[in-house]
Amino acid sequence: MKILLTGGTGLIGNAVLRQLVHRGHAVTAVVRSASSARAVEGDGATPLEGDLTDSTWLADQLRAHDAAVHTASPGDATSSDFDSAVVDAVLDAFGTTTKPYVHTGGVWVHGSGEGLTEDTPFAPPALTAWRVDVERRLLDADLVATVVEPGVVHAEGQGIPQLLVDGPRDDAGALQLIGGDQHWSLVHADDLAELYALVVESGERHERVLGVSGENPTVRAIGEAVSDDVVVTSAEQVHERLGEPFGDALLLDQQADGSKARGLGWQPTRPTLLEALSSRR
Repeated sequence: MKILLTGGTGLIGNAVLRQLVHRGHAVTAVVRSASSARAVEGDGATPLEGDLTDSTWLADQLRAHDAAVHTASPGDATSSDFDSAVVDAVLDAFGTTTKPYVHTGGVWVHGSGEGLTEDTPFAPPALTAWRVDVERRLLDADLVATVVEPGVVHAEGQGIPQLLVDGPRDDAGALQLIGGDQHWSLVHADDLAELYALVVESGERHERVLGVSGENPTVRAIGEAVSDDVVVTSAEQVHERLGEPFGDALLLDQQADGSKARGLGWQPTRPTLLEALSSRR
């Protein structure tokens, strides 16, 4: 397939790019700079410089493709408008067609809980509350659309867990955790990329699919894979270090197994985060 991809230089998007190219697809990666263009070209994609918030331009590009995968995100206060503009373009170009579109959401919209599934009611932290309406508009449309909801994504030296690995230490040398007793539902970037590929290749509408490996350690366990001496921190300390919106998202206590994704034939095979961290010691 000829697939248009956004976010091809990011943690998730670059893994998806490499996976799609590996599987023989022709990938067009939308970029914003010459350096990004060189990077995606080096990974086997055709770069396309453009502005994703220009819905008319993006819709024209989408019409020349068989499918699309959206992983780009500014990660700031403009995220809602950014994704809304992309959805506008997708509805314009792919609406009433059989072309598959894969949109990136996130497990955080389901709030804290054990046994989280795609049907768990929404209880997002303030940081991602905007996702609910944007994704509802997408999934209510006549469109072959799927929202992949990644857990906390990790790769070698990358991803949110690195904030913990590289975290500050107290006066006694103990690693200061981000909270401590809450669980994080994890996924390796390369495993996640295989899920995106399976979803887009299926050519079917899957509504929501949690992209989680089934590894749900506590933050304390993650820290102990890095250091023999760790200290739990309060919500106030987390807010002081990372800000209240981001801090509240990281303090969610989430556990999920990703059974729906496995029903699509997905099987995570990369080392778990705890295995990867322990091997570095």
